[in-house]
Amino acid sequence: MPKEFPRSRRIAGQIQRELAEIVRLELKDPRVGMITLTDVEVTPDYEHAKVYFTLLGDAARAEEAASGLRRATGFLRTQLAHRLKLRTVPQLQFVYDSSIERGVQLSRLIDEAVASGKQPPEE
Repeated sequence: MPKEFPRSRRIAGQIQRELAEIVRLELKDPRVGMITLTDVEVTPDYEHAKVYFTLLGDAARAEEAASGLRRATGFLRTQLAHRLKLRTVPQLQFVYDSSIERGVQLSRLIDEAVASGKQPPEE
């Protein structure tokens, strides 16, 4: 596992904050809608950034949002260039983050198992 550099994390956090604001206020693509950016991973050379997002809805809705984000990549990079003090703005790759969805499913399964489970025998 590569060593995590503090500057990489700072830049990733700044990209995440700025992109969230740009998507919320300036991106007009109806396919994107209400998404949440959950994480950003930046390569050590700052050339590429993986942007993880989640949203409420099914897999088809997530693919629609990813398509809208991919189409808006040039616009988003241009807006980031105006806001960030970086020599180069990273190429953006959008990835649907299904971890929250999986967590909700697991939680529901646990709740169902507890609700339908047998009471422990009393001694």
